[in-house]
Amino acid sequence: MTTRRLVLTRSAAVIGAASTGLLLPEIVRAQSNKVRVGFMLPYTGTFAPLGVAIENAFRMALDEQGGKLGGREIEWFKVDDESEPSKGVENASRLVQRDKVDVLVGTVHSGVQMGIQKVARDSGVLSLIPNAGVHAATRALCAPNVFRTSFSNSQPTRALGKVMVDKGHKKAVWITWKYAAGDEAFEGFKESYTAAGGTIVKELGLPFPNVEFQALLTEIAALKPDAVACFFAGGGAAKFIKDYAAAGLKGKIPLYGSGFLTEGVLDAAGPAADGIYTTLHYSDSLDTARNKAFRLAYAKTFKLQPDVYAVQGYDTGLLMIQGANAVKGDLSNKKALYAAMESAVIDSPRGKWSMSKQHNPVQDIYLRVVENKENKVVGVAAKALADSGAGCRMA
Repeated sequence: MTTRRLVLTRSAAVIGAASTGLLLPEIVRAQSNKVRVGFMLPYTGTFAPLGVAIENAFRMALDEQGGKLGGREIEWFKVDDESEPSKGVENASRLVQRDKVDVLVGTVHSGVQMGIQKVARDSGVLSLIPNAGVHAATRALCAPNVFRTSFSNSQPTRALGKVMVDKGHKKAVWITWKYAAGDEAFEGFKESYTAAGGTIVKELGLPFPNVEFQALLTEIAALKPDAVACFFAGGGAAKFIKDYAAAGLKGKIPLYGSGFLTEGVLDAAGPAADGIYTTLHYSDSLDTARNKAFRLAYAKTFKLQPDVYAVQGYDTGLLMIQGANAVKGDLSNKKALYAAMESAVIDSPRGKWSMSKQHNPVQDIYLRVVENKENKVVGVAAKALADSGAGCRMA
């Protein structure tokens, strides 16, 4: 696979014990003609395909611009974060202190992101979040040097509640992994579903990344709700979809979810996924010239079909390009760099989006349904939806 042949200028393997001591307010970097870009993403475990897609598409965005940032060559670094929150600070510190990256791109797992967030805030390094939706990153722990190009965890599900009530589902069960992303996705669903007149009869959960769903599916069958809403992603999502059908619930109790339920897993889930409705800021079936051109280019380059994670990685690259071009590659000109990124309008395969004052995308959320291994757009569930940004105070 193409991504396995990527040549890095320096190995991401750990050589000895990395220091995780106190970071200086500003890491002093050696003068270099190259921009040092570090990826901190999952390359093993259930989220590995997500990390690969993000890196692929970020690189593709830059390659479309001649493989440079603001006219400067790029030196690449990477570390496998293993979706392990306990290693978050250590791994991010490696990239910042040892590799002295100018830009840190990561990550997928919200728990791991909290480690990156600490290092980014302590060191001042430019931090770009291509997936992790943890609220604190653009709320209470927001920072001028941290920008998210994906979503907040409650954004997709904030568009889901009214959709379900409009379809006549007045009583619902919610099920997810019990970790930051699942809990915050529930916040968006609960807010929108109850505001629309729905009642949540039970909230079910299991530890991440546990995929033993049978007991909870038996409980759902006994509760007989009008519908089930959920948050799962990656390999665990594919198993949940198949187990839901195998338990005899498909066709009896409609299944809805944050769009990550059906992203990148439709081949694995097979016919069990047909008919699932989800809300998300992207769909592979968006009928626009921009999306079609992106999908064709990605498929040609990597021999893979892109999904929302690839789009987010691509948009992270587009945002970085806009910022770097605005300062002609001088990333030390932080005031101008951040101002350019804050005012950017990204012409994305998902549709144009802008950056909120808290550095989270303001974007349309689409309603999709799975048909024959494709997330088909059936409408816009919410226009230009912004996260609240509650508690954000930029330093």
